[in-house]
Amino acid sequence: MAGRTIPQRTCVGCRRRAPKSELIRVVEAEGACVPDVRGRLPGRGAYVHPDQECLDVAERRRAFSRALRAQGPLDCSELRAAVGALARSQRAEPATAVRSATQEEPRQEAGREAMSAR
Repeated sequence: MAGRTIPQRTCVGCRRRAPKSELIRVVEAEGACVPDVRGRLPGRGAYVHPDQECLDVAERRRAFSRALRAQGPLDCSELRAAVGALARSQRAEPATAVRSATQEEPRQEAGREAMSAR
C-alpha cells in the first residue's frame, strides 16, 4: 500500500513546486494581498514561499494580480509584514511554523462554531 501523497503547490514568485505546508496561501481582500495561514479564507488563493526574494519577484511580475484574477494592482504591505515577522521568528526559533508568525483569522461563519460544539 502506498503512503499518503503530500499536496504540492507552485510559488508565484520563483515558480518552484514545494509542499503546501512550506508555502503561505495568499487571498485578495478589498484590494490587498492577505496571508491566509489557516487556509480557510474564502476566494481564490495563490501560494508564495515565506521568503523576501520570492515576494519581491512576485510583486515585480504582478503575479498576485494575475493568479488571484484581481482587477488592477494589489497592496502587499500586510503580506510583506507577515513575511518579515516570520523571518524574524525563524531567526529566533528555527523550528517555528508558518502559522505561528501571523495572526489567526477570526472564524468566517458563525455556523461552524455550532457545528464544532457537537
